[in-house]
Amino acid sequence: MSVTVGDKAPNFTLRAFDKSEVSLEDYRGKNVVLLFFPLAFTGVCTTELCTMRDDIASYNNTNAQVLAVSVDSLFTLEKFREDQKLNFPLLSDFNKNVAQAYGSLYEDFVLDMKGVAKRSAFVIDKEGIIRYAEVLESAGDLPNFDQVKATLASLN
Repeated sequence: MSVTVGDKAPNFTLRAFDKSEVSLEDYRGKNVVLLFFPLAFTGVCTTELCTMRDDIASYNNTNAQVLAVSVDSLFTLEKFREDQKLNFPLLSDFNKNVAQAYGSLYEDFVLDMKGVAKRSAFVIDKEGIIRYAEVLESAGDLPNFDQVKATLASLN
């Protein structure tokens, strides 16, 4: 299953790095940048999330909340967030339901790992509609942050 621009974003509730529950519905009335990333503590994922961290003002200025999701445990995500001083929630999709609902799950990943999130970026508007969707087949690629920001700018 996958979602495309114009679809209603599948709702979800996941545990955050601090054990709290976070739902997409919590952000109704705000734009959401939903990022799926393969694995904490890996090179490209660290680059991606630190890029978001360093440019968080751009997202705050467009009334957007950044949420980053991986299949890592919330304990791993807590340590990763702390180590990288990330300033947005990291959510654990340990059971892989959300990545699957968004069409962002590798059946087979490197080193015989199964069920790892694909690097993806979605922009969800204030009403819960997907306005930008990018699912990358290569885990070595980064999302098009300029396009994400242009989409957000068009929503305000």
